[in-house]
Amino acid sequence: MAEQLKGQRTDSEKNGVWIAHRADPYVYRHTDGTYYFTATVPAYDCIILRKAGSLEDLSGAEETVIWEKHGTGPMGAHVWAPELHYLQGKWYLYFAAGDAEDKWRIRPYVLECQGQDPVRDGWTEKGMLQCAEEDEFSFRSFSLDVTIFEHRGQYYCVWAEKIGVGKMISNLYIARMESPVKLATVQVLLTTPDYDWERRGFWVNEGPAVLKHNGKVYLTYSASDTGANYCMGMLTLNGKGDPLDPRSWEKNPVPVLKTDEKKGIYGPGHNSFSVDDEGNAVVIFHARTEKEIVGDPLDDPNRHAMYRKVLWKKNGEPSFRV
Repeated sequence: MAEQLKGQRTDSEKNGVWIAHRADPYVYRHTDGTYYFTATVPAYDCIILRKAGSLEDLSGAEETVIWEKHGTGPMGAHVWAPELHYLQGKWYLYFAAGDAEDKWRIRPYVLECQGQDPVRDGWTEKGMLQCAEEDEFSFRSFSLDVTIFEHRGQYYCVWAEKIGVGKMISNLYIARMESPVKLATVQVLLTTPDYDWERRGFWVNEGPAVLKHNGKVYLTYSASDTGANYCMGMLTLNGKGDPLDPRSWEKNPVPVLKTDEKKGIYGPGHNSFSVDDEGNAVVIFHARTEKEIVGDPLDDPNRHAMYRKVLWKKNGEPSFRV
């Protein structure tokens, strides 16, 4: 399929924009040092990949459309937040999508690459991510933002799912994985919007991402509505803790990244983690460069990918200052 789109730089770079008009940015550095970038595109109609030899070079790399939405039925609308993972010797892409006839029926789906070059080789649809046989809850309602991480030889899946009636609440759930396309355990509630800064506009915990450092696992997530209120929270797992035991996670009572009007960065969130060319941890996130949004935020394309080096506090915790 492979439509080629040239990556462009814009005047908004002065606000720290790295890749313009790309929301929910995800960067994966493979074992050979190659960097891959994917993100939500403003039309919500396809999945793109960029490939480069360095993190910075991703900004000018060509984009290849590796998959397009369906004309009818599932995977036919609102293609959001793709993530590229290399599991058990194969490439997998996890993303959320609605139905063409019901765009808000958002569920998580999986693609499997048929070769070792995710940009050039074909992809096969594996359908919706499967829950465990005894799980009567997962993916029954609005579900999105799947991420995968490894801990002590086991793979875990974390995702956002809405519950309730009326103005529903978006929580984060976790389960151990049986395979790249199926969960092995029943969902466990990891975090729900407890604080005021997680409840602005909407009650939201979404967009999980995992960073490991000195035996600890840090799980960041995004909270509140997607305008200037959007911000990042964080959970911390001690290396000896069980990821499936909510008591093993400690939740930060304040956001770890939020709007900075002096720097012209509004609503930073939906991040991922990678390393730069020197091996330093970096946080990749999207943000807006204007405070006010005209109309529906979903129709506004001005969420831009940015990245910063992760700083480390004396107590060993990460800092994500913009």
